[in-house]
Amino acid sequence: MPTPPRRVLGALHRFNAAHPWDHNAHYHPWILRRLPRRFGSALDVGSGSGDLARLLAARADKVLGIDSDPKITARARELTPPAAPVTFTTADALTGIPGGPYDVITCVAAIHHLPFTDALAVFRRHLAPGGTLVVLGLSRPTTLADHLLAAAAVPLNVATGRLKNRGRTAPRPVSMTALTRPAEMSFPDIVRDARAALPGARLRRRLFWRYTLVWRHG
Repeated sequence: MPTPPRRVLGALHRFNAAHPWDHNAHYHPWILRRLPRRFGSALDVGSGSGDLARLLAARADKVLGIDSDPKITARARELTPPAAPVTFTTADALTGIPGGPYDVITCVAAIHHLPFTDALAVFRRHLAPGGTLVVLGLSRPTTLADHLLAAAAVPLNVATGRLKNRGRTAPRPVSMTALTRPAEMSFPDIVRDARAALPGARLRRRLFWRYTLVWRHG
């Protein structure tokens, strides 16, 4: 399927710069609905400036957020109230996860920076029996379904940007994350590898160039 004309893409980039909003934070309420009302411990992989980790702390006894970028980790600590049961640390998601097992593991827009099946194996190893893993990821569009969903997301992205920035004299702030890179895996390949590593995992394409994966450690 042909890509939109360059002038259309340019206009969209200019609009998004003037009306920014966080595509990942948009899915935070959805993630929370997949989780129990209360749980003991949570791990947020690729925690960025800590928005999701702080939301998890409202339900958990303790939350650990890990990120590979020490500057973003420091910013997450600055933004977090001292009394909140959240700790942020700089760590490698494959080799440096401390403690565990965790009742909840979340990973938002970070797994495409990692070897996919290796990351899932590490998450599975650190997830407690009965625990829940939720991944919000990016995939490389390759199928007709991918391109149709991306096309549908364009006008919705514009409308959402207008709505979220309505009445603001300055652009709405967007959470800090490490610099991202394009996803390399296609969604069909992600589904195949995820179900091999995590039998029973539920995956679905989502709007705004994302997919979700939910797995419960039975």
